[in-house]
Amino acid sequence: MNPGAPNYPMASLYVGDLHSDITEAMLFEKFSTAGPVLSIRVCRDLITRRSLGYAYVNFQQPVDAERALDTMNFDLIKGRPIRIMWSQRDPSLRKSGVGNVFIKNLDRSIDNKAMYDTFSAFGNILSCKVAQDENGQSKGYGFVHFETEESANKSIEKVNGMLLNNKKVYVGRFIPRKEREKELGEKAKLFTNVYVKNFGEDVTEEQLRTMYEKFGKITSLKIMNKEDGKSKGFGFVAFETPEAAEAAVEALNGKELVEGKPLYVGRAQKKAERQQELKRRFEALKMERLNRYQGVNLYVKNLDDTIDDERLRKEFAPFGTITSAKQVMIEDGRSKGFGFVCFSSPEEATKAVTEMNGRIVGTKPLYVALAQRKEDRKAHLTSQYMQRVANMRMHQMGQFIQPGASNGYFVPTIPAAQRFYGPAQMAQIRTSPRWPAQGPIRPGAQGGATGYPDVRKRLSVSRHAEHIPRGCSSSAQSDGGYARQHERR
Repeated sequence: MNPGAPNYPMASLYVGDLHSDITEAMLFEKFSTAGPVLSIRVCRDLITRRSLGYAYVNFQQPVDAERALDTMNFDLIKGRPIRIMWSQRDPSLRKSGVGNVFIKNLDRSIDNKAMYDTFSAFGNILSCKVAQDENGQSKGYGFVHFETEESANKSIEKVNGMLLNNKKVYVGRFIPRKEREKELGEKAKLFTNVYVKNFGEDVTEEQLRTMYEKFGKITSLKIMNKEDGKSKGFGFVAFETPEAAEAAVEALNGKELVEGKPLYVGRAQKKAERQQELKRRFEALKMERLNRYQGVNLYVKNLDDTIDDERLRKEFAPFGTITSAKQVMIEDGRSKGFGFVCFSSPEEATKAVTEMNGRIVGTKPLYVALAQRKEDRKAHLTSQYMQRVANMRMHQMGQFIQPGASNGYFVPTIPAAQRFYGPAQMAQIRTSPRWPAQGPIRPGAQGGATGYPDVRKRLSVSRHAEHIPRGCSSSAQSDGGYARQHERR
C-alpha cells in the first residue's frame, strides 16, 4: 500500500451510483474476486426498503480493499458505472474542505471516470463526482477531493483555464455553503450592476441612459428585446462606482414611469442567487402563515359531492367566526373531497373539531382535525407505521419467548409426566418381532445354539407380553413395557 496514504483499519469502501435493483449478493459476487469480504450492506429506505443507491463493502485486509478500489472503480453493473472510494467514518474531513476542489464549465460528455483520470495525476483522490440531474445528465460542474492540500493546489494551478473537450474549465478551491452565503452578503453591499424592470415597451436605451446618468458614470446599458425587436420591459445598467449604483437604486426603485407599474430597480443577481433569495422569502412567508393559523385552521375531508364552499361555511358557522372556508378543487372544477375551515380563535376551532368530527353532512361522515404541515404529517404517519411494525414483531416474538426467560428463544417441550400413548398410538406399535425367531447359527459361537441368548430371552418376554390381559398385575405390565421398549428400538 502507499505509505503516505491515510490509515483505514476497517478496510471499508463506499460504493455509490448503484442501480436500484443491485443487491448484496450481486456486490459480493463482484468484490469477492478482490479478496475475502467481511460484510456488505446496501443502504435502504427505512419505510419502502428501496435502495438509496449506495453501499458499504468491508474487506478483511486493507490491501484487498485497495485492490478493489484500483481495479473496479467505474466498472459497469446493470449498465451503470459504480463509483468507489474509501469510506470516511469521520465527516469532519469532508466538511473541513481541505483538499476539496470545485470544477465548473465542464463539457456534458465528461463523466466521473474521465474527471478521475484527469485529476488523478496530481495525487491520491478520496472522492470524485460530476453533479447530475434526475435523468443522469451532467450539470456541467463537479468536485474532486484530494488526500492532501498540496495535491489540490497543484491541480488548481495546472488545470484552471485548460481546455477539456474544447471548453475552458474553471478549477478553484471548494467554498462551503455558509462561506458562499457570507461572501454573497458582502458583495450585495458593493455592486455596480443594476437590474431595471417595468419601464414599458416604449422606453429606448437613450431615454434610459438619460434617466440614470445623473447618478454617475455609466459603463454599459442594455435593454433586452424580443425576437421581433420589441422591448421586454427590463434591462441592465452598469455604473463605474458602487456609490452611483446604490444612489440609483434608492432614488428610482418604486417610481412610476408607466401608470400603475412602479419601477423595480435593484442589484443585478445571478440566477442561483435569485432563486436562493426567493426560496428564503417563500420559507419566511410560509412560516409566518403557519404561525398565524396555528391551532385555528381545520382540515376537513370525506366531503360529499353536493357540498360547496358556502355549504361548508354554513355547517361550521355555529361554532365561531370563520375567516375562510375553502374546498380544494381539481382542474375541471370538481372537488377533491377535502378542504379547510379557518376560525378566528383556537377555542372555536377546538369546539368545531369536537362537535363536527364524525357528523354526517350530506351522505358521508366528516373527518375534522387540526391542519398540519406536510412535514409534520409525514413524520406522524411514519411514526405510526413504525409503531405498528414494532407491535407486530413483538407479538410474533411473544409466541416464542418463554414468559419467565430474560432473552432467547425456545421450542416448547412436553413434560415427561404428560407423555402417554392413546389407543391410536398403541395401534401403531409393532406387535411382531423385528427379526426372525431363529437367527442364523454362527459356528463356534458361545451362548447356545443361536449364539444370541439375550435376544431369544427378550423375544420370549415380548411374546408373553402380547397375551397379558388388561387386569394383570403390575409386574406383568412392566415386563410388557420392557418388551415394547426394545421393539421400538
